[in-house]
Amino acid sequence: MSDTTLPRGRDQEKPQPASVPDPGRPVGSKSRRATLAVAVTTALLAALTAVVVDTLRTGDNETDPGRVLAGYAVAWTLFAAAAWTVRKAPARAAAVLVLAGSAAVAVAALTSPPRTSNDMFRYAWDGRVQAAGISPYAHPPAAPELKHLRDSWLFPTERPCEGWGLTHTRDDLCVRINRPGVPTIYPPVAEGWYLAVHVLSPADSRHKPLQVGGAVLAFGTTVALLAVLRRRGDPQRAPARAALWAWCPAVPFEAVNDAHIDTLGVLLTVLALGTASAGARRGALLGAAVAVKLLPVLALPGALAGQRGPKRIAGLVTAVLGAIAVAYLPYVAASGVGVLGYLPGYLQEEGYESGHVRRFALLRLLLPDTAAGVAVTILLALTALYVWWRGDPTRPWSGALLLTGTALLLVSPSYPWYSLLLVALVALDGRWEWLTVTMAGTVLYLAARILPGFPLQAWAYGAAAVTVALGACLRGARGDRHDVLS
Repeated sequence: MSDTTLPRGRDQEKPQPASVPDPGRPVGSKSRRATLAVAVTTALLAALTAVVVDTLRTGDNETDPGRVLAGYAVAWTLFAAAAWTVRKAPARAAAVLVLAGSAAVAVAALTSPPRTSNDMFRYAWDGRVQAAGISPYAHPPAAPELKHLRDSWLFPTERPCEGWGLTHTRDDLCVRINRPGVPTIYPPVAEGWYLAVHVLSPADSRHKPLQVGGAVLAFGTTVALLAVLRRRGDPQRAPARAALWAWCPAVPFEAVNDAHIDTLGVLLTVLALGTASAGARRGALLGAAVAVKLLPVLALPGALAGQRGPKRIAGLVTAVLGAIAVAYLPYVAASGVGVLGYLPGYLQEEGYESGHVRRFALLRLLLPDTAAGVAVTILLALTALYVWWRGDPTRPWSGALLLTGTALLLVSPSYPWYSLLLVALVALDGRWEWLTVTMAGTVLYLAARILPGFPLQAWAYGAAAVTVALGACLRGARGDRHDVLS
């Protein structure tokens, strides 16, 4: 029996000196196992860091998606092995490994320009436009009103306009920014981040400041996860849980190398759910997260889990809406009703391609196309009600994970960075099987060009759904609702 499980009484009144070994415990053997776990985890993290660097140097998602996907597969394998071995390391050593590994993979992702997404070019443009005193919602990048802000990085003048991330507009412009003919889609807190990065960046620094900002946000989320898990969870398991975010390959690739703004929303959501009570602070943080990107709104029922009092519910919801309103206010003053930019149009199309990638891939296997959307709405509403009514108020992230993961499975997006929030919720809750949803989005995004005509979307998300169900069954059989990482 370990010291932490001894009953109160004379055993606690007469503790053994630290230098006296417990005769029932093989101290030497345990110490060797702990040392071996630290050494093996360190080696795996070094290999993971090297694979991140090598993968980013092999190519991009358009010219050589097969090699990029192979690199991702190796990275995920090393990540899984490291997350398994760190469980046997002492808590303090494990925490050091989590922080060091998080920093290492983030730095590795800084060694290359973006490889799989050109979203950051829009971020850079939005920051530049705001620094010039113009609302980013007022004009699309190709508008003549913004001609004086163009440079050879975002608007290359070389011809032909060919290469990764380049778009040739009908006005004969060569642009690195996607959708150059429409205003920005990003909510105001995201726009504030773009402006801050632009103002703090050296001249002509191009993509690097946004990547460094992504690295700061990713590492900050690791620190926040460790703090929340130590304060509100099991301090011994906290490092192993935080590693599920810190070392997950989606973080260096999507949050750092591609600098997706989702990471800012993830950090704010972790801080919101990590607060001690469902009050104004949680609501304000969650509202700010929603004003980065809309997906964190799925954490709201989890944040309200177990709350029955109308005043408490109204207080948190009011704080959420208030934070969003305050964030939008200066942009509404500048742009009026145009403050939504292209967001309504983007939500209508959701970035989905025609053909093999469609909304609601799994439900379309069972229902007519016209009924799939209605079914998704009903299922998500029922899940949200279940999370609110039956959720554990001491673990608000558990319900948030269930609703967010269910939404991603049902909607089946082709963009893996949408699931960065899911990765952080997995780290908080410990239900590792939900990470397969992130893997499904990655496989769909990279392999669709390799397997044209194959129903990859349904297979990828179907496999993730089966894995989630099996994980839940395994946990139920063990009598552990949340964590099989013990």
